[in-house]
Amino acid sequence: MPTTLTLRCPADYDLPRDVCSYGYFLCAPNLWDPDRHRLIRPIELADGVATCAITQPGGIGTPIRVRTDRSLTRVVAAEARSKLVRMLRTDDDVSEFHRVDPRWKAPGRGRMFRSPTLFEDVIKTVSNCNISWPGTLKMNERLCEVINPAFPRAAQLARRAPASLRARCGVGYRDERIVELAKLFERGGVDEAWLSDPSTPDEEVEAELRTWPGIGPYAAANIMQLLGRYSRLALDTESVRHAREVLGMIGESKAIMKRLEDHYAPFGDHKFRSYWCELWAFYEAKKGPAWTWEPKTTGRTFTRAHFERDQAAQRKKKSRRRADCALSALAAMMTYIQIFPTTAQRLILC
Repeated sequence: MPTTLTLRCPADYDLPRDVCSYGYFLCAPNLWDPDRHRLIRPIELADGVATCAITQPGGIGTPIRVRTDRSLTRVVAAEARSKLVRMLRTDDDVSEFHRVDPRWKAPGRGRMFRSPTLFEDVIKTVSNCNISWPGTLKMNERLCEVINPAFPRAAQLARRAPASLRARCGVGYRDERIVELAKLFERGGVDEAWLSDPSTPDEEVEAELRTWPGIGPYAAANIMQLLGRYSRLALDTESVRHAREVLGMIGESKAIMKRLEDHYAPFGDHKFRSYWCELWAFYEAKKGPAWTWEPKTTGRTFTRAHFERDQAAQRKKKSRRRADCALSALAAMMTYIQIFPTTAQRLILC
């Protein structure tokens, strides 16, 4: 018999907006239903996988209802609740952020969706480095299809041969670092409590993350925001496009990234939030609210890189259309000359 859990949330919590607030809501094993405003998510629990259907029937600020596909004991239900709270960020108070950057108070922005576990967030971050967004989605799909439908546990990935992971899950050069990261988590080398403790300085957290296999500046900054630390910017090619198109910055990518750091510095410990809310607002201005996106269509093509490809394709299409019109006009003229040679000769002489 299914179990129903109720999660309390802040008065401004809006499930569609706050789930569809960061790209990971589109990554397997998450499945957003834009018609029902419902998130379907299998979660690994102590006694196995349970698939959760997550809704907010009463709307903004009302309790979130989670219905599982099987019965949960009291202990397992508590585990599920803890993981769901982490994923949905229902304990995240964004009032300080809204004081620092009031632009986002009215739309209620500030919470960013994440995974039920830090390990999944780390692997998703690695899968998002040096690759197109559709490639990231495909990689996460394969990890779930091949290894675990609720996302691979550290113990499962730690036992995998890197070559097998590359061949079956399409992780490419990330194969060894994914296995090494899994082993780090599996042997207890990650102190999540210390990383999440607000009293731990950001500088120390960043330094620690940079010692992990394959974790560079971008990945470290992204993992930090997934830990609730927003003082670092995770900058990539999408950031440079945002700087050029929205903020009007010019120059080489490296110089622009330095200017972005300066631009968002006034937002202090919330700089990533301010940056991301701007970027996400741009996506939504182009594609509509994220909670309306179909995962298999818009959810794969919302990034700036795809906008540029679409624009290039439209320009090419218009160019072809103009060329076709010119050829049609020329063909019509030739036909006219053949049918009415005398009249055509007079027109040409005139």
